Amino acid sequence: MTVVLIAALTVVAAGVGTLSGFGTSTIMVPVLLMFYPLPETLLLVGIIHWFGDIWKMWLFKRGIRWWLWLTFGVTGVLYSMWGAVLSVTAPEELMARILGGFLIIYVGFLFWDPSFQLPASTGVAGLGGAASGFLAGIFGVGGAVRGAFLSAFDLKKAVYIATSGAIAIVIDTVRIGTYVRGGARLQPELMWGLILFIPASLLGADIAKRIVERIPQSSFRLVIAIFLLLAGLRLVIWA
Repeated sequence: MTVVLIAALTVVAAGVGTLSGFGTSTIMVPVLLMFYPLPETLLLVGIIHWFGDIWKMWLFKRGIRWWLWLTFGVTGVLYSMWGAVLSVTAPEELMARILGGFLIIYVGFLFWDPSFQLPASTGVAGLGGAASGFLAGIFGVGGAVRGAFLSAFDLKKAVYIATSGAIAIVIDTVRIGTYVRGGARLQPELMWGLILFIPASLLGADIAKRIVERIPQSSFRLVIAIFLLLAGLRLVIWA
């Protein structure tokens, strides 16, 4: 796959990832796996995702809720390390389909009870961090679970996106380091390609910011639910 095509994919994935708070990996990992080994794919997407986290925090910098960042981050880091270690041996396809089924059921429940909210407690945030961190480490798509937990808190748009980025950057830093220590490396073409992929991710994030500004707060949770449903369907059908 050429560097230019990966850059174009990055723009789309970063836009979706910024708008929904997750989705960069969900889009990029299955596409890149058709051309590159799993460890190299996870490392490349992890790096791009890391910069995407930076853009979310920068573009929506007034929205971070630091207590959520701390409670999600602590458990997320621990479980992302475990997931990254297991990424070479776990039954990825089965786990992906289980995750997809969970997301579909969760979205169905949201449509049945639109007012549903999880209690804004440390325990709930810690559970969300553990689940999303583990799944991010094991096959790079834990953001959908993080999005499900954060959307249940019914946060304002900027708060949701910025806090999601702040949580993800901690988890991504740990899992990237774990991939590298485990022997994952990028071939020279992809290393040089980062010169193009990183600004491409910023372009996608900036486009998404302009779209977010046009979405009414009252409709934002529905938008997230639609993205969660699409992520769940993709994992069930194409895992």
